[in-house]
Amino acid sequence: MIQQMIREEQHSARALSIPQEDLAAEATTKLSPEAAQVIDASHVRQVLHMFNRDYLYGQGRFDEYKDGLLLKWGDGYSRKHIWMTVENGNLVFETSHFKKCDKPYCNGTHHILTPDLYTNIDVINQELGDQFRRPVYERSED
Repeated sequence: MIQQMIREEQHSARALSIPQEDLAAEATTKLSPEAAQVIDASHVRQVLHMFNRDYLYGQGRFDEYKDGLLLKWGDGYSRKHIWMTVENGNLVFETSHFKKCDKPYCNGTHHILTPDLYTNIDVINQELGDQFRRPVYERSED
């Protein structure tokens, strides 16, 4: 109600939401069943909620997409994120490095965890800890 009053007073034609017919087919705010199953089995959501609570003081924001989950924090100049997607039944983390690291599941730009790895809570804790210490910084054009 207040937002509508402000918009009317400002004589703004800007819509508060995108009309359904203008949304791209891949646009979503809900995980696909396959992605949800992998995210749930890996326990990354629960661990990231604890990171957000304990280290970010609740300032992080979670976004869901059809194939993944994103935790963002920081302001416009130092926005960081941990991005996970599900591809072919594997849990894939975007990394902040652009060359192969010493982890056996690194392909140079992503860490690809197979089901035997993402169901191991020790591997998940280590990976999320590394991701939290070295998050991906958003580029200015993002």
